[in-house]
Amino acid sequence: MPKNWPCKQIGAFVCSLAVFALAQVAPPLIAQTATEVVRGTVSDENGKTVANVTVTATRTDSGQKQTANTGSEGTYKLDLPPGNYRLTFEAAGFKTFEISSATVGGTESEVFDGKLQRSEPADATPARTQEENLPNAPSSSATAPSLSDLGLSPEQTQGNAREQALLDKRTHMLKIHQRMGLITTIPLLATVILGPGAGGKSEGTATRDLHVALGSLTGDLYGITAYYAIRAPRIPGTKKRGPIKFHEAMAWIHGPGMILTPILGAMAFSQKNNGEKVHGIAQAHGPVAIVTAGAFGAALLSVSVKF
Repeated sequence: MPKNWPCKQIGAFVCSLAVFALAQVAPPLIAQTATEVVRGTVSDENGKTVANVTVTATRTDSGQKQTANTGSEGTYKLDLPPGNYRLTFEAAGFKTFEISSATVGGTESEVFDGKLQRSEPADATPARTQEENLPNAPSSSATAPSLSDLGLSPEQTQGNAREQALLDKRTHMLKIHQRMGLITTIPLLATVILGPGAGGKSEGTATRDLHVALGSLTGDLYGITAYYAIRAPRIPGTKKRGPIKFHEAMAWIHGPGMILTPILGAMAFSQKNNGEKVHGIAQAHGPVAIVTAGAFGAALLSVSVKF
């Protein structure tokens, strides 16, 4: 610069430099201070707007943050300088929603809406996984639970199986016992009915022979009936009901009677065939047979008719 320039010329030159420098710096400054409006609406999964949601805009290059809350209508507004942002939406009872990249810039306001999903309550008990299920709880599979699933040990399972087998066998044998008892009733009644006619004086009468045959058949069927009752396994701890007790009491009468009646009958039959009059203990054949038949009928009715 020449030394002989006047002061006014120097001042004009400095002013020109200042204006030139300001023209170079002003546009970036204006660009940095200019802001754009960012707005949006926050709603839940059902489309209802959510109030009191904290919306945070974080600038990705500088980390600067700016927040706003939604109003009663679920809307928010932020004034942000142009740039790239990450938007997060947070509210009590909802999962955090995030827009990882939101570019702000241009002449019109940007719209970024948020969609929130409800979260599980803090005190809610999480569902148990299959490994956490109790060992005694029924399985969720379609197959039926096993005895071990119900908390029964192998020893208990085997014991129950044995008792069930005994119970099944006893039930089966007692059913046969009852059926055989009904079948035995038929020849028993026929024998009792033919009893008076078998006492004729003539030897070898047909009625007497038929009476003896029916008596023998009755004794055989009664033996089979008694076998299934005696051989039926006992179940420990089971209590006998009233009809069963009466049924067994009658068995103590008709059981010996079924043994004694054929013996006395054979004695009476021998005396008749010899042309003798029935005498001695053989005379008790008829009364013993009647008592035996009565006790047998009462025992049969006690388990066939409820009383």
